[in-house]
Amino acid sequence: MDENKLSQTPHGGETDFYKQVANFLAESRQYAKRQLDSTIVVAYYEIGRMIVEREQQGQQRAQYGAKLIKGLSEYLTECYGRGFSVVNLKNIRKFYQVYSPSIGQSTTALSEKSESMISVFSEILQKGQSLTAQFKISWTHYQVLMRIENEDARHFYEIETLNQQWSVKQLQRQVGSSLYERLALSRDKDKVMTLANKGQTMDNPRDIFKTPYVLEFTGLEERSAYSESELEQTLIDNLQKFLLELGKGFLFEARQKRFSFDEKSFFVDLVFYNRLLQCYVIIDLKVEELKHQDLGQMLMYVNYFDRFVRQEFEKPTIGILLCSQKNDNIVELTLPKDSNIYASEYSLYLPDKALLQRKLAEWVEEFEEERDS
Repeated sequence: MDENKLSQTPHGGETDFYKQVANFLAESRQYAKRQLDSTIVVAYYEIGRMIVEREQQGQQRAQYGAKLIKGLSEYLTECYGRGFSVVNLKNIRKFYQVYSPSIGQSTTALSEKSESMISVFSEILQKGQSLTAQFKISWTHYQVLMRIENEDARHFYEIETLNQQWSVKQLQRQVGSSLYERLALSRDKDKVMTLANKGQTMDNPRDIFKTPYVLEFTGLEERSAYSESELEQTLIDNLQKFLLELGKGFLFEARQKRFSFDEKSFFVDLVFYNRLLQCYVIIDLKVEELKHQDLGQMLMYVNYFDRFVRQEFEKPTIGILLCSQKNDNIVELTLPKDSNIYASEYSLYLPDKALLQRKLAEWVEEFEEERDS
């Protein structure tokens, strides 16, 4: 709704009432769209079930399945037009195959004596209430999710898509940047399963941290020379995408935040606030290898914010150093053990997903062996 355009039109003395009605209409349309999305997803799940069960009756399943889907595609296309290609029907079948184990097939088993498609769908809705409750995002989102082989990762992305209201493009970006693996590898081993069951939780400062941070949206190339100010500017130019990469609850406050003491001025590259943790998060950018002096400087920045900026009800400030390279030993020796300062490398390219998946699998295996021993 264009408020500027509306404000130029005379409405009499009932503008607030008109807005109330308009807002109600907008919310109703959104609700109707969500209901339509949910209905489509439930219908596709049921169609997938019908295809799978029909295929299982064939003597030679592979041959029979290909013939069945091709024939069904031609028939539905003739009835309803576009949207039921062989590829799309295979996706619908895969959707059922991926999601049926976690939901249970018994809830959607239908009577073979249903008299009409209306009664069939009525029966689906009656027996499949758990499906309607389960499928809360759009079919296009599920087309992305069902291609994720790791069930824990798939659960994580589904939870976060719903909670964060990610668009399909945002979901694709998060999956492509291996968000699940990066978060999991940045956490204590006993908290990895929380990601699959609850999504990204914000219980302590470390929960906002991930390694590496992926900044592929900047368009910068690692082989070319660029300055810290150039990196900062391109992050500001792509602030919405940077906020998506930072994660939950981040609000942008300032760049090059100036503070002074002893007649000297200092500048913090980027200042954010995390509303979930109720604390400032300050970020310093380093395009070269991280030095112990950089860590000492960040420690000073954090101390200044804690002593002179944050209020009594707010939690201690978190400092993040984003650098092209770091030495973990230097970081460990320089920072106090209880500090809220984290150093993480950033990448200008999407990470090697297979490599991160192998690292995570090895990590989980080591954890399980330690727990069982």
